Amino acid sequence: QVQLVESGGGLVQAGGSLRLSCAASGSIRSINYMAWYRQHPGKQRELVAIINSGGSTNYTDSVKGRFTISRDNAKNTVYLQMNSLKPEDTAVYYCNLRIRIVGDFYYDDYWGQGTQVNVSS
Repeated sequence: QVQLVESGGGLVQAGGSLRLSCAASGSIRSINYMAWYRQHPGKQRELVAIINSGGSTNYTDSVKGRFTISRDNAKNTVYLQMNSLKPEDTAVYYCNLRIRIVGDFYYDDYWGQGTQVNVSS
């Protein structure tokens, strides 16, 4: 009933920029928070950035001042603008949206398929 499609990953040199997008489609009534996670090889998935329905944002310390999360509610899309990329930002990035679908009374978590970001030194 709900699909999340991520795009925007790829290979970039250190200091470069990438913009990730995650678009949700389906029988969506409302979306609470939208977030980006990443997973380094052999490590647990970690929260990178989150934006709530009111537009308030939070970031993990390692990306503050370099990454910006934003959302377009009309398009059910969340973005992650990543600037001044570092090799340690190399990871698979996942979007996570808390969505209430039409006909339901509760929110549930949905995940994107993941997109690889590689930053070369």
